[in-house]
Amino acid sequence: MAGEFGNPEVIEESVDILLIGGGMANCGAGYEIMRWIDAAKKDGHDLTVKLVDKAAMDRSGAVAQGLSAINTYIGPEQDPADYARMVSNDLMGITRDDLAYDLGRHVDESVHLFEEWGLPIWKLDENGERHDGSKGMTPLAEGGKPVRSGKWQIMINGESYKWIVAEAAKKALGTENIEERIFIVKLINDKNDPSRVAGAIGFSTRNHTVHVYKAKAILLAAGGCVNIFRPRSVGEGTGRAWYPVWNAGSTYAMAAEAGAELTLMENRFVPTRFKDGYGPVGAWFLLFKAKATNAFGEVYMERNKEMLDDYPPYGHAAVPASCLRNHLMLKEMKEGRGPIYMDTVTALANLRETLSPREVKHLEAEAWEDFLDMCVGQCGIWVGENIEPEKKNSELMPTEPYLLGSHSGCCGIWVSGPTDVGAPTDETEAGVPDHLPKGWNWGYRSMTTVNGLFTAGDGVGASGHKFSSGSHAEGRMCAKSMVKYCIDNKDFTPEFDTSVEDLVAEIYQPVKTYLEFKDYTTAIDVNPNYITPKMLQFRLQKIMDEYVAGVATYYTTNEKMLAVAEEKLEMLKEDAAKMRAKDLHELLRAWENYHRILTAEAHMKHIQFREESRYPGFYYRADKNFVDEENWKCFVNSIYDKNTRKWTCFKRAHKDLVDKSKLFK
Repeated sequence: MAGEFGNPEVIEESVDILLIGGGMANCGAGYEIMRWIDAAKKDGHDLTVKLVDKAAMDRSGAVAQGLSAINTYIGPEQDPADYARMVSNDLMGITRDDLAYDLGRHVDESVHLFEEWGLPIWKLDENGERHDGSKGMTPLAEGGKPVRSGKWQIMINGESYKWIVAEAAKKALGTENIEERIFIVKLINDKNDPSRVAGAIGFSTRNHTVHVYKAKAILLAAGGCVNIFRPRSVGEGTGRAWYPVWNAGSTYAMAAEAGAELTLMENRFVPTRFKDGYGPVGAWFLLFKAKATNAFGEVYMERNKEMLDDYPPYGHAAVPASCLRNHLMLKEMKEGRGPIYMDTVTALANLRETLSPREVKHLEAEAWEDFLDMCVGQCGIWVGENIEPEKKNSELMPTEPYLLGSHSGCCGIWVSGPTDVGAPTDETEAGVPDHLPKGWNWGYRSMTTVNGLFTAGDGVGASGHKFSSGSHAEGRMCAKSMVKYCIDNKDFTPEFDTSVEDLVAEIYQPVKTYLEFKDYTTAIDVNPNYITPKMLQFRLQKIMDEYVAGVATYYTTNEKMLAVAEEKLEMLKEDAAKMRAKDLHELLRAWENYHRILTAEAHMKHIQFREESRYPGFYYRADKNFVDEENWKCFVNSIYDKNTRKWTCFKRAHKDLVDKSKLFK
């Protein structure tokens, strides 16, 4: 029977491999997996796969609006060890070199595929002049020279980037194996083995249907987390954010509830972006060589450079860590030398002295296209404020914090790495729960500590700076691992540890709450028996902003503030059980809020546990305002118990696998 609001139709399916999310990582997995499934078929293994996306793959994930650069391309001039070094230094020394190195040796292949599929990539001609992607020219795979905006970044015409990458994935997978507009909200463990995943459940955001999937292997790649902190854009600007607003921490929350070990959840990213529109600054800094100044025209990176001496060795690299660049800017703001500006006027004037008129015209157009490619709202602000970048400088502002694992942040899930780069196979820190694997590789590449559960992109912790191309490459690695896992576990039949009836009842509880109590008051939004998802989200953002180092306190917290946050989040979790959903859109918002609360709690617990300020400029613990290399140069990891709803935090030892001294010569 067809479902109705409050009484959904339940659709049950069984597949071998389930891909959750439609962003770059699962586009990589979707494209790659069929070749391995076809190879398995020749050996007599008939495997099925399905991709499920909350949105629509063409415009899903962080690349939805497009991009103007691919931020990770190694090329022939560098090697994966150089890349691993850069990742480590930018994240204050604590990353998994095995994961970064492994990605570094695979990522270029994804970029070559993008170009093959039609992505226009800027090139240099034999005279060293720049040309945009419309000119064609020799492909990268055949020795074409990209236009580098930085050591790792290459320029593209990227307004259709996601569309191009999604098309290849859809063509490979087949549309019959893709379901869009279905929001997966819960993973289900196996009845006979709680350390194994057995499936997932979600609901349609368009029809009154609940979807239950049994699966042997699951790739959970549903993005990072936005909107757990009160954003800078409120009131008329509500909804503006730097990272995609639909990233609700689902990757971290669902993995945690399934028992997966998380890592570095204290890490967050606070990007400095063009004020109010959150427009990208990378091309301005790297391609246009613009400098950021205080209100008096002083370059604060030079004015405050002695502050970098407080954070050896990370402040002494040729490019100081991202958080330290924020740290120097925040000093200017706190001491009243704001606003902060991007000096676009000087940068464009300098370029006119060294480039041909054709190149200058091209770059001035790129100043606008940079926004049109990836952040249209910023163009509206420039137009509305009469800003012509060659005549008037633009304000910069650090944003509210975001949690992510693929950009300049490294929170996420602890995953199994490659076996051939010397990663530790044992654990030297005390306190790791006994049931968790020792060392950095315990099986299949990119598998979490839950058997059969894999992750990629923003889901993989301790290895930032993957960006779009790296997330795609990581998805491709997972495809191969998951097929191997299914072959090795061909006799395993998943069984749910919870009945489908109970799962459906849990998912539709906000609807039941609404239907039961909606007539109690005349105004449906004012009701003592329930809270609206919007109200609940405002409460979450207020708690995080004021107590867990949001913009309200200049990213500062302490032990006492964190204790208040802990108490308030506990009450918020209680009240979240009373959320209402008056329609499918609110049901979506309610479940996003559950995921956000769990992610926020993990973030708070990790900051509480790590007794130092490892990322100055991203957050400060005023009571531990230093970097403690002796005691805290380690991973802070955690597990969540879904029955007791309690977190356990612990240390894991850090080890350098590539020589970092090269960074500081």
